[in-house]
Amino acid sequence: MAKTAQETRERRKMHIRKKVNGTAERPRLSIFRSSKHMYAQIVDDASHQTLVAVSTLDEKIATELKGLKKIERAKKIGAAIAERAKQKGIEKVVFDRNGSSITGASARSPTPRVKPA
Repeated sequence: MAKTAQETRERRKMHIRKKVNGTAERPRLSIFRSSKHMYAQIVDDASHQTLVAVSTLDEKIATELKGLKKIERAKKIGAAIAERAKQKGIEKVVFDRNGSSITGASARSPTPRVKPA
């Protein structure tokens, strides 16, 4: 029986999550891209809490993203998540691609990594 694209992505996601876990010292950066929007969040799996979250729906960022291409929007999302992570004192993260391929906009989002000031 043929599986749908969503079922195969969920299968890949579960396979990845067996190996990728966020801790308090190094939380997990999860990226999800829908057809219209992009979401990034930093999660501490040990305490089951989202530490930082950014999306293209955020009011602060949405005005900056108007008229930009997907890759440029992803770079802005990456810069925003890095800035908010630095404010919370997060220096290192584990990247979770969430079962999707890391090409195009998804590959560009985490590029502005959390850098020391």
